[in-house]
Amino acid sequence: MKVPISWLKEYVDITLLIEELAARLTLAGLETGKIHYIGVAGADLVWERDKLVLGHLLKVEPHPNADKLVLATVDIGTAAPETVVTGAPNLFEFVGKGDISHLGLKSPFVMEGATVYDGHATEPGTKMKLKGRQVRGIMNRHMLCSEKELGLSDNHDGIILTDTETAAPGTPIVDIWGDIVLEIDLTPNLIRCASIVGIAREVAALTGQKVHYPTNWLDVGQASSLSNNSSLSQRLTIETTEPELNPRFVAMLIEGVKVKPSPFWMQRRLRLAGMRPISNIVDVSNYVMLEVGQPNHAFDWQVLERRAQEYGAGQVKIITRLAEPGEKVLTLDGKTHEVPPFAMLVTDPKSNLSIGGIMGGGESEVSDNSTTILLEAAAWNFINIRRTSQYLNLYSEAAYRFSRGIHPAQAMVGALRGAKLMVELAGGKLASGMVDYYPRPALPVIIDLPQAEVTRMLGVELEITDIRNILELLEFQVETMIKGLAVNPSIMVRVTVPDHRLDISAEPTTGRADLLEEIARVYGYDRIPVSEIADELPPQRNNVALDREERTRDLLVQAGLQEVITYRLTTPQVEARVLGTVDTSYITLANPSTPERVTMRHSLLNSVLEVASENSKHHQRVQLFEVGHVYLPPLGGAGELAILPQEKRRLAIVLTGPREQQGWLPADTAPIDFFDLKGVVETLLDGLHVNDIIFKSTEQAVYHPGRVAELTVNGQTVGLLGQLHPQMVKAYDFQIEETQAVLVADIDLDALLGQVPAGHVIRGVSRFPAVQQDIAVIVEENVPADQVPTLIWQSGQPLLTEVRLFDLFRGEQIGAGKKSLAYSLTFQAADRTLTDKEVAKQRQKIIQRLERELGAKLRGA
Repeated sequence: MKVPISWLKEYVDITLLIEELAARLTLAGLETGKIHYIGVAGADLVWERDKLVLGHLLKVEPHPNADKLVLATVDIGTAAPETVVTGAPNLFEFVGKGDISHLGLKSPFVMEGATVYDGHATEPGTKMKLKGRQVRGIMNRHMLCSEKELGLSDNHDGIILTDTETAAPGTPIVDIWGDIVLEIDLTPNLIRCASIVGIAREVAALTGQKVHYPTNWLDVGQASSLSNNSSLSQRLTIETTEPELNPRFVAMLIEGVKVKPSPFWMQRRLRLAGMRPISNIVDVSNYVMLEVGQPNHAFDWQVLERRAQEYGAGQVKIITRLAEPGEKVLTLDGKTHEVPPFAMLVTDPKSNLSIGGIMGGGESEVSDNSTTILLEAAAWNFINIRRTSQYLNLYSEAAYRFSRGIHPAQAMVGALRGAKLMVELAGGKLASGMVDYYPRPALPVIIDLPQAEVTRMLGVELEITDIRNILELLEFQVETMIKGLAVNPSIMVRVTVPDHRLDISAEPTTGRADLLEEIARVYGYDRIPVSEIADELPPQRNNVALDREERTRDLLVQAGLQEVITYRLTTPQVEARVLGTVDTSYITLANPSTPERVTMRHSLLNSVLEVASENSKHHQRVQLFEVGHVYLPPLGGAGELAILPQEKRRLAIVLTGPREQQGWLPADTAPIDFFDLKGVVETLLDGLHVNDIIFKSTEQAVYHPGRVAELTVNGQTVGLLGQLHPQMVKAYDFQIEETQAVLVADIDLDALLGQVPAGHVIRGVSRFPAVQQDIAVIVEENVPADQVPTLIWQSGQPLLTEVRLFDLFRGEQIGAGKKSLAYSLTFQAADRTLTDKEVAKQRQKIIQRLERELGAKLRGA
């Protein structure tokens, strides 16, 4: 929200330096992101007071030696007027008309030696210093300025020419149009401040001032005498099929208007606020929206009447309704939109006129030939507007405000203000009567706030008069009440919330919290003292679950993987690639941000695969992981279990590409395979000190047959890891070689971290020598390889410290259907040097255990 200070000053007295005001607004929640200076000290171009003044045009004559130049005689408050040679095209209509001083035309006059922007430069911000020179035989030392030359806009089609400026000739331009613009970043709950009047209310409350509402508004109290009165209600009817989505629709008629450019003062304000002037009718509509925060829309009444004749009605009929499937609307931006069935349309019996609350339609647009204007100001359901705007990817200043909530009462304010300005600036006349469709007026919000609650929540003891003053500064109606016994009375304030404060909840508990926030921010967060806790702090306990999750991240990063964070929103169709079917049990958002993000995800692996696929288009080697939540259907039952989704932590890993990056040193650039992924997972499990780990061969449709394993820890299945099926690689559009493998792991992190022991034993390094022996055993081919070292470990305790497989052999020498596994065993004691007898005894125990449970035979025996 851009707020010109000159505009703001019309509604509230500014008693602080602008920089102090910006800081105060920021502390109160209205963060001032930037301060723009125009013409004044601090600006890129400072308008010199003695060289850039207001000039009054007295006469325009043709140049004797050039058809495209004129001589303008200008009064700048000196004893004699000055003459300027100029080619400004908007002066040629006054050539030969003699004395035109009675027209009151004024323009910025730049004297020799002044610095302005170069209007003909292609590079923005190029400055020039004015020097006198001969122009076709006539000496010219001064010039009249365009908006571009002053830095007000990029318009260089002609000089600034205004007939509404009241300042005297010779007045420094910096005193008239010099300005400062605050750029305020508004959060959605502060949409009441998306207007000059809204900011004025905040400034008034923060500085103890009163808001000066414009005196030329039509009195809202007079609206009842106009509403549904005589002529207009006989010429126009309003009908809505969805009063909950369109609770109010106000219409007024202005006849005999002349569409032309709006006055310079309005154009200047609109530009400073970030909007482009178009015509007086459109500019008034935008001006009112920026001024009071209520969007409105102007229809060409003649077009509506002509359409009424076509659909055979004696009066114009406007209908607001939900769109039908496949309906289209041509909007003011020249685009045709197919609107969704939940969108609200403004129509008549012939066809659509606009998308309600978002953008007007092209068929009833005001043109230069329009003479009668139907001005509409309405109220719309903010959730519906937001949903429609996001669906259509169609954003406007009106949609920005309506999508965050505007009270129906503001519709009347916007209509009356807009009608008044159109009468003044377009030379029209307000037709008698207005149509006000408001079937269910909103009830006032009333909240009781005890004084004790203010003290308890804010930690500051405020007198009841202070509480009342703060709330009244914010335009709340406040009544002091005393309840309870005379010996122990309870003092409170009964607060009636003004219409424009939709952010104050009608629910008592939430409403009290909202009021407390208002008191705190106006009182000043910086004035609330820091209170120390009087009691002893409770003992600090670690967040074990978070610590283990962070440890998981650290271990995977140490293993060379890169962490990603993906969207938690998706669609069932997208996840069906890894889940197999389109599930209907998703948690669905009522108001999704985009059509691609409508449900809470069931699969973390899908999210990481999408990111990995995109990375594969730019990088050969992709090694990613994510720790995140999936959102499964509620468990059912009572309370939160019945409505809240199950949030389960998952770990997803995706690897593809060469094992090492190629560089100036020799590198292993062979493609990553299953055992690389298995090594990463083992590194993670080892770092978490998880024991009793088994990788079991399994089958799963997402994975390549024969290249997938099930991971179990302490007998509990915690996930799958393996090579992604080639069809899945194509489904995710990986840009890799056809023979290149994509390795993935999908792990239930809650289950895995639940197996992490609370502690683990750390042994010191023994100072006694170790004994190493090799053992080779022959087992049946179908014996899982991990069973052998498991039994060796169990049998070799407590002296066995390391078991390492170093050879696998199959051949005729050991028989068909058998395999030989050779292990290196390390024995070591912490308190002594082991004897050969001790080692031999331990080795024999291992051999006997393997023979008994696996039928193993010692090779070579």
